[in-house]
Amino acid sequence: MSIDTKSYKYVSYLWDDEEAAKLAGDEVALLIYRSNLLGADLRLTNYGGGNTSCKLQEKDPLTGLETEVMWVKGSGGDLGTLKKSGLAALYVDRLRSLKNIYRGVEHEDEMVELFNHCIFDLSSKAPSIDTPLHGFLPFAHIDHLHPDAAIAIAAAKDGKAITEKLFNGTIGWVEWKKPGFELGLSLKKCLDENPGIRGIMLGSHGLFTWGDTAYESYINTLDVIEICSEYLNENYGKKGPVFGGQKIESATEDLRKKQAAALAPVLRGLCSSKQHMIGHFTDDARVLEFINSNDLSRLAPMGTSCPDHFLRTKISPLVLDLASDADLSDVAALKASLTPAFEAYRQMYTDYYETCKHPNSPAIRDTNPVVILYPGIGMFTFSKDKQTARVAAEFYTNAINVMKGAEAISEYTSLPHQEAFNIEYWLLEEAKLQRMPKPKPLTGKIALITGSAGGIGKAIAKKFVAEGGVVILNDMNAERLEEAGAEFLKLYGKDAYSTAVLNVTSADDIHTAFDSAALAFGGIDIVINNAGLSISKSIADHGEKDWDLLYDVLVKGQFFVTQAATATMKKQDIGGDIINIVSKNALVSGPNNAGYGSAKAAQLHLSRLNAAELGADNIRVNVVNPDAVISDSNIWAGGWAEGRAKAYGITVAELPAYYAKRTLLNQIILPEDIANACFAFVGGLLSKSTGNMLNVDGGVAMAFAR
Repeated sequence: MSIDTKSYKYVSYLWDDEEAAKLAGDEVALLIYRSNLLGADLRLTNYGGGNTSCKLQEKDPLTGLETEVMWVKGSGGDLGTLKKSGLAALYVDRLRSLKNIYRGVEHEDEMVELFNHCIFDLSSKAPSIDTPLHGFLPFAHIDHLHPDAAIAIAAAKDGKAITEKLFNGTIGWVEWKKPGFELGLSLKKCLDENPGIRGIMLGSHGLFTWGDTAYESYINTLDVIEICSEYLNENYGKKGPVFGGQKIESATEDLRKKQAAALAPVLRGLCSSKQHMIGHFTDDARVLEFINSNDLSRLAPMGTSCPDHFLRTKISPLVLDLASDADLSDVAALKASLTPAFEAYRQMYTDYYETCKHPNSPAIRDTNPVVILYPGIGMFTFSKDKQTARVAAEFYTNAINVMKGAEAISEYTSLPHQEAFNIEYWLLEEAKLQRMPKPKPLTGKIALITGSAGGIGKAIAKKFVAEGGVVILNDMNAERLEEAGAEFLKLYGKDAYSTAVLNVTSADDIHTAFDSAALAFGGIDIVINNAGLSISKSIADHGEKDWDLLYDVLVKGQFFVTQAATATMKKQDIGGDIINIVSKNALVSGPNNAGYGSAKAAQLHLSRLNAAELGADNIRVNVVNPDAVISDSNIWAGGWAEGRAKAYGITVAELPAYYAKRTLLNQIILPEDIANACFAFVGGLLSKSTGNMLNVDGGVAMAFAR
C-alpha cells in the first residue's frame, strides 16, 4: 500500500529531486540528506532520537578488495543536524560475525565494546547501542524513528493486533525489548518469519522501515507513518471524548503567562535542591488539552512508553494541585502549599529506585521532577540547561500525543517500572553520561544584563554564555537589541539567550523584563546593572533635566532593577549575585563632572547598603569600577567624549591615548576586561565575597580605595 506523496496530510514530504540529484552516486551523502529531512519533522522523531543507515560496497584499505560497509548514525547524534562526522562506519561481515560469540541476553552489554573491532572508518563516530538493529537486517537503507502516530499503536494494549489488521501483515511486530544486541536478533528473526514485510513495529518503542534506495526508504517511512496517523485521526472521538473530556477550562492566554511567570521561580527553587536548573514553559494547545482533561489523574502517573521519552522526562510528571486563578502573591504560603508535593515526588522517585535497583546500579540521581503540569496554565520543564529543558518539553508533548492516540484506538500502556529503570540506570547509559563534558562554571545560571546590546554589557553577556550560562539581553533601543539578538542567535543558538526591551527608568519595563526571564528560563541568578549614560558639564551649565536624568538612570534605575531581582531571587531561595557597573568617578574628583560623579558615588554606596541587607538571603552585591571603556560604547557616541576632551584640553581623537597614559599600567581598557571582572565575582571562586569593589581601570592611583 503506497500513498501519493502530494496527498500527505500528517507528514511533510520534503524531498527535493534537484538537491538529491547533486548527491547521486554518493550513498553516504544521500543518507545524510534523508536523515536531515526526517529529523526536521518532530512528528517523525524526537531531537537526538532515532537512527538511519545505509550499506554499500567499499574498497577495504587492508586488502584492496570490495567489502560491505554500513554507515549508521553514531552515538549521541541528532538526525536533523546529522553530518558525516556523526556517522559510524563498520564492516558488515565483522558485525554479523559477533553472533558467533554472543553469550545471551544476560551478557549483551559486553557486545558494545566489540563494535569497535568492526569499525571500517577509524575517524568515524563511536557506534551506538542500536548498531546491530541495522546491521542484522539485509536492506541497503533503513530508518528507525519514533513517530508519535506509530508509538501510539505500539503502546496500545492490543497494538500487535491493530498493526496486523491495519497493514494486512506487511508490518511485522517485535515485543518490547530494550535496545541492544538481543533486539537486533529479534528484528532479524521477525523478518525471517515474515519475508516481504516493509517494516517492523517495536512494542512501546518505535518503527523500523527500509528500502533499496535512499528515496525508497524515505517514501516507505512516510507512507507507514501517514497510514498510522490517518488511522488515529479516523478514530478520535469514536470511543468518547479525547482524554475523557475536558475537566477544567484553560485560563486566558494573558493569565497563563502571568501565572507562569509568577510561579516559575518558586518551582525552579524547589527543583534546584541539588543543582541549579534551567526552566522552560509551554502552553501548547496539545499540552492544555491533556492537563485540563478528566484522564489526567489516570494517565500522568503511568509515565511514558518510548525509552527516549522517559530518559528525558523521568518516570512520570508532577501534577500541581493549584487552581489556575490562584493568588500567587503570598510567596511563603505558596511554598508551604507546594513543598509537600515536591517531597512526595522525591520520595516516590526514591522508592522507585530502591525497589528496582540492581547490585551494580549507579547511584540514585536527582530526585526532583523534570516535568511539572499546572492544569489550566501549562507545562514547566527543568533540567541542567535550556536545550535539555526545552527538549524534555518536546518529548513529553510527544508522550501526550502517544497517550492520546493509544486511548483513541485501544488502551494506553506504559512500560513497567522495572523495564523503565533498566533503561534509565543502564550501565551503558551511565557510561554515556560520564563521558559528557563537565559542566562549565555558569552552567545552570541565568543572567540579566541591562544595557547589553553593545559595549560592556554585550561583552559581559558573551563571556557568561561562553562559561555555560544563559542571558537575557536588555536595551532601551529596540533596534539595537534586535541586532544583538541576531548576533547571539548566530553565535550561540536560540537556547543561549532571550531579549527584553528595558528602559531602567520604567517600572513596567522592569517588571516585564523579569517576567520574560521567568518565562524563558525559570528565574534569575545574576543581575548586572550596566545601563548608563554620561553628561559632562560645568556646575554653571548643569541643568535640572541633566541632573534628574543621571540620577534616574544610574541611581534610581539600579535600585529598582535590584529590587525586582531580589524579589525573584527570594522566590527561588537559592541565592544570587548582583553586580553594579559603577566607575572610577565614584572615587575620583574631577572638573565638569558634578552630576555624573556624584551619581556614581551614590551607586557605589547603594551597592554597599544592598549588600548589607541581602547577605542573609545569600545574595551577594559587588561593584566593578571601569574607566575609559571607549569601544562600542553608547556613552562615547554622545557628547561625553567632547566634554571630557574639553575638560582635559585635548581633542577627542587624543582621548584613548590620554586615558591609557594616565594609568599606572599604561593600558587601554576594553569591554572584555570588565566582563572578566564580572565573571571573577560569579564564577565560583568568590562565592563568599560581598560588598566588594574591583577597579578595572589600568591603575588610577586617585581611585584607590582608602
